[in-house]
Amino acid sequence: MLRDGARTGGPRHPLHAEFARQRIELANNVWRPGVAAPQSFDDTVISLAIQPAGPRHLRFVLIVVVVLCLAFIALLPFQHTQLPEFNAIEPSVAAVMSINDLITSVLLYAQCSIVPSRRFLVLATGYLFTALIIIPHALTFPGAFTVTGLIGAGPQTSPWLFFAAHFVFPATLLCYALLRGTDDESPLPPSWALSGIYGSIAIVVFSVGGLTLLSTAGHEYLPTIVSDRTHAIPAHLTIINVSIIALTVISLAALWTRRRTVLDYWLTLISIALILEEACFSLAVLRFSVGFYAGRVFWLFTSIVVLLLLLLEITKLYARLARSYTLLERERNNKLLNIQATAASIAHEVRQPLTAIVASGGAALHYLEKTPPDHEKIRKSLRRMISESERTSKVFDGIRALFGRVDQRREAVDVNEIIRDVLKSVEGELSDNEIAVSSELNELSDLDGNRTQLQQVMFNLVHNAIEAMQCIAHRRRALRVRTERRVDSAIKIVMEDTGPGIDPTQLDSIFNAFVTTKPAGMGLGLAICRQIIERHGGHLIASSDGSSGAKFEVVLPAGPANGAGRSN
Repeated sequence: MLRDGARTGGPRHPLHAEFARQRIELANNVWRPGVAAPQSFDDTVISLAIQPAGPRHLRFVLIVVVVLCLAFIALLPFQHTQLPEFNAIEPSVAAVMSINDLITSVLLYAQCSIVPSRRFLVLATGYLFTALIIIPHALTFPGAFTVTGLIGAGPQTSPWLFFAAHFVFPATLLCYALLRGTDDESPLPPSWALSGIYGSIAIVVFSVGGLTLLSTAGHEYLPTIVSDRTHAIPAHLTIINVSIIALTVISLAALWTRRRTVLDYWLTLISIALILEEACFSLAVLRFSVGFYAGRVFWLFTSIVVLLLLLLEITKLYARLARSYTLLERERNNKLLNIQATAASIAHEVRQPLTAIVASGGAALHYLEKTPPDHEKIRKSLRRMISESERTSKVFDGIRALFGRVDQRREAVDVNEIIRDVLKSVEGELSDNEIAVSSELNELSDLDGNRTQLQQVMFNLVHNAIEAMQCIAHRRRALRVRTERRVDSAIKIVMEDTGPGIDPTQLDSIFNAFVTTKPAGMGLGLAICRQIIERHGGHLIASSDGSSGAKFEVVLPAGPANGAGRSN
């Protein structure tokens, strides 16, 4: 049977009220099965590999490119201007870049482990190579630590290590762009991601170690790039720089034509910065000139900007994931509450007919034990057991229709007949509790509705009145039920009792889910009653002065229900 404990049986504890309020907020969809969830899980991007770029990313790249080009043009007339020697710039820039590129490679490896991708694996490998190759380059730079450099370096060691990094990085960008089609057609299996990461790290460490050994121990065999500590050979420098610029331009074209994600735009920006850097080195034949220092600044920019942008985008991804996790938890709680509400509703619904079955069975046994047995009363008890069993079956059908999304069977329903059946089925309880019943059932037209659900509402209201009047000791117990047709042809059902009434401050909340003052109550009865009535296009209201009983009014449209719920 449906029950609700909103009667004034004692004050409600503040913590109970707060807990109930929170559960009501979570259970908003429990009482509206046809209403969609308040939020959807549309934040499905969990990796930079699949994060789509938008117009704002393109605008950002264009703005930064314009700023870089303007800076390059502004410095162009001063490229050959010699500035004071500052040997510490090389190890300083190298230290910053090595740390930045190492962090960037770790972040990219992490993204590759989340969403296995050959492109991310190659890109992380390129950044790791740059992070490691910069270290021997700085150690071998003439004048940074010693006049000729550390670890047995020669005059050509540092330049060749520098250009090795500048050859490998645009080649990495080109491979990243060309591998898009391969990743789309044949994604990297997740089982290969970890072995691929370890393999790429091993290759990088071996390559950097080999190049360092070759450029130090075999520096005498390296082609000449610089003639002394400050002067380069223009022809050789131009050939190398033009080759690097050409490779970078090819990488830029491949990235631009295949751009889709946010990272594609950032790497496009890096390619342009690399071209400007190499242009500065081509024009600056002398070390420690404006072009030399400008090239180092552009080089440092290519390292810092990607790290900053990776951290920014990964932070956004983390925020999305945190929000999605919160929504998933809320959805899980809603599903649990749906299950809890359905189970509690079934328990409420079937308790009353089961109680009637047990009572009728006991009565039948009692009449059987008489001498002679009272066959007529036995027959009456058995019929009542059959009737209550059929009603129990209908209760399950009604619950399924209430909480499910199936169409509810509608039929012509006589409200007066439903009220008579309900009062007849509880006449034993009314008699046991010495409750006088008066009914004024005026002639009504049939309405289109679900008979079982409307019967449940009437049972709930009657049993709430019975339970409310059980605590009355020195006052006449009476239940009055009347029906009438309103001017607008709607059907009105009024049910009044002489119980303790309802606290006027609780009248707005007694129809909310999980609000109850009963020690063992669930607070579901009136909430489901209102849901049923609203599904029939009507409304259910309550009124009381808090001391001399309560009155419930049900208003239903006489014609076909439009299904539109109304609120008070």
